[in-house]
Amino acid sequence: MKIENVQTVGVIGGGVMGSGITQVIVTAGYRVICCDLTDEILAKTRSAIINGRYGLKTGVERGKITAGQMDNALANLVLSTKLEDLKDCEIIIESIGGGAVEVLEDRDAKLKLFTTLDSIVKGDSIFTSNTSFLTIATLAEAVKRKGNFLGMHWFRPPVVLPVVELTYTPDTSEETLRLMEAFCKSIGKEGVRVKDVPGDPGFIGNRLYHVAAAEARKMVEQGIASQEDIDKVMELGYGWKMGIFGMSAAFSSTRQEFQEKK
Repeated sequence: MKIENVQTVGVIGGGVMGSGITQVIVTAGYRVICCDLTDEILAKTRSAIINGRYGLKTGVERGKITAGQMDNALANLVLSTKLEDLKDCEIIIESIGGGAVEVLEDRDAKLKLFTTLDSIVKGDSIFTSNTSFLTIATLAEAVKRKGNFLGMHWFRPPVVLPVVELTYTPDTSEETLRLMEAFCKSIGKEGVRVKDVPGDPGFIGNRLYHVAAAEARKMVEQGIASQEDIDKVMELGYGWKMGIFGMSAAFSSTRQEFQEKK
């Protein structure tokens, strides 16, 4: 498959990340079928895409997109509770949560979902997971199309942050990687290759963040500096847009928002 063949993208999960991912892709001109469990959840997904903090209306108000582009984006949006509607998608992006505040991601739920999708979606389609830390090879065990399977980890908020981690397994084909790099470019994102490793350590961003966060917490416990001052040094000294503890608060907010959207 070539990038020119990609017409329709399926996004599974209309929560905080799924709605943002969907918005990015429909704005770029692709048709997107966003699936979730209920019409009520999908109504919230549509509202987030239109009226959210980084939604289409805000984009028009700030001059990021035109009213015409907003109309075109919404024309590209399809909402569904039926996985069968994804059968002709060229790319699938899984972005389901864990179902509980303390569980951000549910490996078993993802495996079950991919097994089902493998029997529904056409054989040459590419499957991706927006997991932030689960080992990709483990998820790929659920499907026969291992050469067409990879991680596609977006950062929050997807509408704003321009990088996507593309995590490949030993089975992921070079053709699949190149197509997904081209797809990322076509939607205004920079795709970065990451080698998959066992043990659920995260990829680049989260793996490095957790090392830094552990050291920052140790410094607070030892009375070396306060949370506020550590964040101040990282923001003003290293140019981080958000300090370590600010990022931790943002992660907690993501979990809470996910629960509110259910």
